[in-house]
Amino acid sequence: MQSPNATILQLYQSGRLSAALRAFESLPSSSTASSPLSVAAYAALVHACSRLRSLPHGRLVHRHILASSHDGTGLARNTVLSNHLITMYGRCAAPDSARAVFDGMPDRNPVSWAAVIAAHAQNGRCADALGLFSSMLRAGAAPDQFALGSAVRACAELGDVGLGRQVHAQAIKSEDGGDLIVQNALVTMYSRSGSVGDGFTLFRRIRDKDLISWGSIIAGLAQQNCEMEALQSFREMVGEGVHQPNEFHFGSVFRACAAADSLEYGEQIHCLSVKYRLDCNSYAGCSLSDMYARCNKLDSARKVFYRIEAPDLVSWNSIINAYSAEGLLSEAMGLFSEMRDSGLRPDGITLRGLLCACAGYDALRQGRAIHSYLVKSGLGGDVTVCNSLLSMYARCLDFPSAMDVFREMNDRDVVTWNSILTACVQHQHLEEAFKLFIVLHRSVSSLDRISLNNVLSASSELGYLEMVKQVHAYAFKVGLVGDPMLSNGLIDTYAKCGSLDDANRLFEIMGTGRDVFSWSSLIVGYAQFGYAKEALDLFARMRNLGIQPNNVTFVGVLTACSRVGLVDEGCYYYSIMEPEYGIVPTREHCSCVIDLLARAGRLSEAAKFVDQMPFEPDIITWKTLLAASRTHNDVEMGKRAAEGILNIDSSHSAAYVLLCNIYASSGNWNEFARLKKAMRSSGVQKSPGKSWIKLKGELKVFIVEDRSHPEADEIYTMLELVGMEMVKAGYIPELSRHSCKYVSFDHTNYDLLTEEMLAEYG
Repeated sequence: MQSPNATILQLYQSGRLSAALRAFESLPSSSTASSPLSVAAYAALVHACSRLRSLPHGRLVHRHILASSHDGTGLARNTVLSNHLITMYGRCAAPDSARAVFDGMPDRNPVSWAAVIAAHAQNGRCADALGLFSSMLRAGAAPDQFALGSAVRACAELGDVGLGRQVHAQAIKSEDGGDLIVQNALVTMYSRSGSVGDGFTLFRRIRDKDLISWGSIIAGLAQQNCEMEALQSFREMVGEGVHQPNEFHFGSVFRACAAADSLEYGEQIHCLSVKYRLDCNSYAGCSLSDMYARCNKLDSARKVFYRIEAPDLVSWNSIINAYSAEGLLSEAMGLFSEMRDSGLRPDGITLRGLLCACAGYDALRQGRAIHSYLVKSGLGGDVTVCNSLLSMYARCLDFPSAMDVFREMNDRDVVTWNSILTACVQHQHLEEAFKLFIVLHRSVSSLDRISLNNVLSASSELGYLEMVKQVHAYAFKVGLVGDPMLSNGLIDTYAKCGSLDDANRLFEIMGTGRDVFSWSSLIVGYAQFGYAKEALDLFARMRNLGIQPNNVTFVGVLTACSRVGLVDEGCYYYSIMEPEYGIVPTREHCSCVIDLLARAGRLSEAAKFVDQMPFEPDIITWKTLLAASRTHNDVEMGKRAAEGILNIDSSHSAAYVLLCNIYASSGNWNEFARLKKAMRSSGVQKSPGKSWIKLKGELKVFIVEDRSHPEADEIYTMLELVGMEMVKAGYIPELSRHSCKYVSFDHTNYDLLTEEMLAEYG
């Protein structure tokens, strides 16, 4: 029979760590005080717990050591055992227990300090780790390479390059500062903290580089947008032939290829990974699959994924998100089913990816199915998942469900509020957007630029200038007025609300912070309100400064030319868009040219332009031509434009109304009456006009012939009084387009015509 000490040591030394712990558990409890284990046996057991990351066994061994100390052996005060216990607690994610052992040590050596600093650094307690490192220096203890390495890694995790430089200075003073552990940690710290140049310089000075050295610099370069340098370093490492790359090196270079959109390099490195049999590794294979996906090679990404020997949750999420990002919802849902069949449980990242692929009414059914699953799986309380769910309903045109998700959320962050505000603006629930914005303003200490831009979008839709000025004042107060995105939003909204002086004033204040969006917003604003000269002068100023215009800029320029009849100039600007600036004309640009020609009465040229467009004309194109036909009383062109609209949307009321006006203006009352009759029989109704004002902090909306307002009688009485005052002042209604002249028409249409004229024109 071997002694317990010998049995435990033999099992430990043969690598049978679990068996050594089972042998320890089988010891009778009475042996604790009568025959405590040796320091070597306890050290072996603690190390086994550390290797197996078994915290329960570690605590059991620790209690046995404490109980054994009552016989006077003083095992609990043994420095070597205490150091092992600190290391074990650190690796088992129990830094507080590690600190308790450290604080109870009567004698500490550099290993003790290094162990407790590492225990905190490797468990995310970086500030505590650096505090302990500082205490170590004040205590006069010389840090070894392990303490220095842990302190540097803590600085890297905090992203504090300034503090990292101080630790670097301490490493230079230390005898162990040149150790490879410290040097590798410094390379990682500088690379992660945005000082990749310093990290690369330090890396070059390392004489005997190991795999960690190469991995640190390759990963750092890839993360800091130095993809080609990362690939060159990888090539250099492979070329030396000293070190064989592992899965982490391949993972970094595959990510670098994806970021650089370098499919050719990625395919070459893929071949190399096959040579080293790492293409099927979970980590490298996931990065490889992601590389192909980001290079728009989804078939290759899927083939690589299916070669991974045991894809983990990260791998599944990567391939599902790749298909989701391309809007391939059916394929993503198929992969989701396969993932569940494999026994893996989806997490929030899986569901967020699927929800992001749901867009449009056709995807609403799948979105609701995902909603049902996340409720059943207990992920309904995850705020990030709920935010994606809210956005999904908004994209799928189900605004009521988006509001339901918002109201049911117990925890809301700034993304939640911005998502619902964006949904309100997109779905034209502008009054609801203002109400929510007021609640948000009262519930948080400060608003971000996205929230403010959302309320600016709602204000521009309603022409709500007072709210724009309040947002501007708030932005100035909290220091956001210098933000280019918000300043551009303010310029755009001021311009859309007609306050061009305010827009121009803010534009000039921006100075060198102006970008193409700033210029374009002001140019479009000037153009829309008829200030064509100012818009074109601003465009000339922009070109002289060498600022490249975008497609919105040319919309403003073409609109300005259209407003003042500069037909030749407008056609010239349209002709130079693509050859000089690489801007391919869109439907909106073509509509501007059609409007330019039609306003000038050149309807045949406008119609020819429509026929020669590179895409089918849409409703806006036909409406532009129809409105011009009415202005110039061109019945035939008007009929063609109206037919174009009705072929796209047979219930489009504006086409009927404008064509009716053309018939009335030309005196063609028979066709006028026929068209009105057709509108009535098909149920087409003209959308009523709407106006709004803000009174005592509340938005009042008025609709034509609407008497639902509680003060409707007073409102209509006031309208009659205003009308009487207008007549007294000499106002005469414009009747030219319905001139009273004798016309001949079919008597069958007489009653309908008379009724329509009386109803519409009095």
